[in-house]
Amino acid sequence: MAKLAIVATIKTVPGKRAEYLKFLAAHGKRCLASEPGTLRFDIMLPQAESEADTILLYEVYANPEAFDAHVKGASMQQIRAEATGLQVSLKGVRCDLVE
Repeated sequence: MAKLAIVATIKTVPGKRAEYLKFLAAHGKRCLASEPGTLRFDIMLPQAESEADTILLYEVYANPEAFDAHVKGASMQQIRAEATGLQVSLKGVRCDLVE
């Protein structure tokens, strides 16, 4: 089965991006270490000052089932609890990975 890529945009509460990033970086490390189907978890910050409260993610999963396991996993539950009140929105796009 084909790999699944996710491109996500997170908007944080104004002025809270750095605080959110601490939790997100730890989440990414946990996922890569404990979820065999999580292949990449890259965090990107837009350079434009107008995007100071925006975070972009590039994630790759072995297959759609691995992504579903990620969404339901313990690390996702943990970051949701840790980052309560810091996130305004999350929008993700599922993509086919061309190799």
